[in-house]
Amino acid sequence: MGTKRYHVKVPSDLWYVHFSFTLMTMFEDPPQASSAQLTPGQRLARGVVRCLRELDFACAEEFVPASGLRVDVIALGAKGELWIIECKSSRADFTSDSKWEGYLEHCDRFFWAVDTAFPTEILPAETGLMIADGYGAELVRMPEETRLPGARRSALTRKIARHTAFRLHGLRDPGFMPAF
Repeated sequence: MGTKRYHVKVPSDLWYVHFSFTLMTMFEDPPQASSAQLTPGQRLARGVVRCLRELDFACAEEFVPASGLRVDVIALGAKGELWIIECKSSRADFTSDSKWEGYLEHCDRFFWAVDTAFPTEILPAETGLMIADGYGAELVRMPEETRLPGARRSALTRKIARHTAFRLHGLRDPGFMPAF
């Protein structure tokens, strides 16, 4: 496993392309988690992320958009769109979630991801719906878009970049603990 170094002058408006290329070359074989090691919600999230990657979204799991909130999946599209997907493995999991409406102010579109056995009629009709398993997902219902204000979108995009960079660093150097 080695890091390839490329010295390329990158225009400031394309920093994310350079960042993505750098991250892609950092690892030859990233660690894999088997389905047996994942919780039901994590299996759904894995399928959702696979589906969204095919739609050209970059995803982060268990992301904290604001204090007191943690979303299962946040997805950043090529045009800057932000989607949040909450993975629910059972009726009880859904009915015990009292924070999901707080996620709406942090995304352009909000989705539920559930498996085929989930009673989808209990999900709010104005939200999006994905049917997922550990290997993929299908977009069943697209919610209306509610565009985020520019300043909030910019702040969230930077927060996602930092979050994913810290996670990647944790893979490369798991024993390192920052002083802050």
